[in-house]
Amino acid sequence: MKILGTGSYLPPKVVTNDDLARSLDTSDEWIHSHTGIHSRHIAEADDCTSTMAVKAAKKALEAAGAMPDEIGLIIVATSTPDYNTFPATACLVQDALGCKNAGACDLQAACAGFIYALDQGRCWVAAHPDRKVLVIGAETLSRIVDWTDRATCILFGDGAGAVVVGADGDQTPHATVKLGADGSGYEFISRAGGARVIPAPGQVPVPFLILQGRPVFNFAVKTMDAVVRGLCDELGLVPSELDRIFAHQANGRILEAVGRRMGLPMDKFFMNIETTGNTSAASIPVALDEAVRRGELKEGARICLVGFGAGLTYGGILTEWPRV
Repeated sequence: MKILGTGSYLPPKVVTNDDLARSLDTSDEWIHSHTGIHSRHIAEADDCTSTMAVKAAKKALEAAGAMPDEIGLIIVATSTPDYNTFPATACLVQDALGCKNAGACDLQAACAGFIYALDQGRCWVAAHPDRKVLVIGAETLSRIVDWTDRATCILFGDGAGAVVVGADGDQTPHATVKLGADGSGYEFISRAGGARVIPAPGQVPVPFLILQGRPVFNFAVKTMDAVVRGLCDELGLVPSELDRIFAHQANGRILEAVGRRMGLPMDKFFMNIETTGNTSAASIPVALDEAVRRGELKEGARICLVGFGAGLTYGGILTEWPRV
């Protein structure tokens, strides 16, 4: 199996740190020094998770030279679906793209969602080699953050990234994969609501994302280091032999700490968080597409995708581009 094409979409509206400083007790220097972020893209009223996913998917289909009716399955990894429960955002994407032969479902593994979805997609292609899979990570996080909370709103942005996965004549799986979770940390990143929360009469749960920064930071650094090292160990490699690491763009300081822990220079990590912020499940496919379109990702490059998210979920895929 291989990734046949990539695509991404970032809303044209850009909100800078200086823009945020007009209403928050913060500054560009403070935000950048703590997060590595200078700006982020924010969806306008006429954009949402499904519309951004469609725009990214169209680019991926074009890059893959694939027609909508060749797609057998659409998986949308998202924590911000168009509807709180159902229908799945993937169904809206399927209709908008005209993928009349495709099944469609959403996957919820937060910021690690794209890695989970990509693994499911490649396994589906292995079982159905005559069909292609569209794997999308898309988020409209600006709709679920409290824009008066300096601790969270400075981190997040909106966007979507997509890949088309298909057979390449060799049905041998090429990627080494690790998926995992540590449910004991479920409270570290959460959003109120759902069947677990029964509000008192007259009360409505606050629907904003809640983040406990320090435990998340510690978990992310330790876990991403362990995932990358574990994947390398399985193949008899060391991390320095990787050509590029596409890590979830959660916080620039997290990635710097991961680099120090692994003894790797930061140029091993593809970084775009400075202008995108944390786009959750969209961050890795957006980064992949950016690297491909810049010509930075050559065939045969040994790469690792690695991420973590609410749950706490985590995962990694090590492969030689573009095989999965």
